[in-house]
Amino acid sequence: MTGLLICTALRIEARAVRRGLPPSARNVRVIRTGLGPRRAARTAGRLPEHTALAVTGFGGALDVGLRPGDVLVATEVRFGERVFPCAAARRVAEELALEGLHTRIGPLFTSPHLVTGGERLRLVAAGVRAVDMETGPLAEVSVGTPFVAVRVIVDTPAVPLLRPGTVRRVLTASGRLRRITPVLVAWAATAGPRTAARAAEKRSGGTRSGFTPPEAKP
Repeated sequence: MTGLLICTALRIEARAVRRGLPPSARNVRVIRTGLGPRRAARTAGRLPEHTALAVTGFGGALDVGLRPGDVLVATEVRFGERVFPCAAARRVAEELALEGLHTRIGPLFTSPHLVTGGERLRLVAAGVRAVDMETGPLAEVSVGTPFVAVRVIVDTPAVPLLRPGTVRRVLTASGRLRRITPVLVAWAATAGPRTAARAAEKRSGGTRSGFTPPEAKP
């Protein structure tokens, strides 16, 4: 069984993650899903067995408080009408901040298309901080498994994707991904065994308290 699976959509994201893997990393696999929720869903349906799953890559900010190069750790993933809590968000965000990354937490929305105009305003009003196109289907198959979603912001309402400077922002985000990767590896090394024990307890009739993700910080 694979330990940590790290899923990205794009080749440039996967390359950055692989370059960020520490020499001590063992039993970690990087998988490229392709762009968009349909491709992500196909990948989600054939993931190898694993003890922890991380989804990372580039994302777009909806919240005007996020800037290109910021890192968002999802407290929950919203996909259609479904919401998938991410219990590890605060812990991972704190570790990323210790690495010197400008890190925020909050809801992430998975969309099949670029979000603009009135749709963006509605999502912002609902508390969503950023958007991507792949995390939802992967979160859906990860219920009961340690899961985290981390996005590096490339575009914002004030700095749209198709503008001069996009290449520079993508290169900056790739550098952030390399720095994020060791934190994901360290998180998975301790998250997997704890969750396996909780799952065994649940199967044997035990109970455990739930975890409510914290509200997004401004």
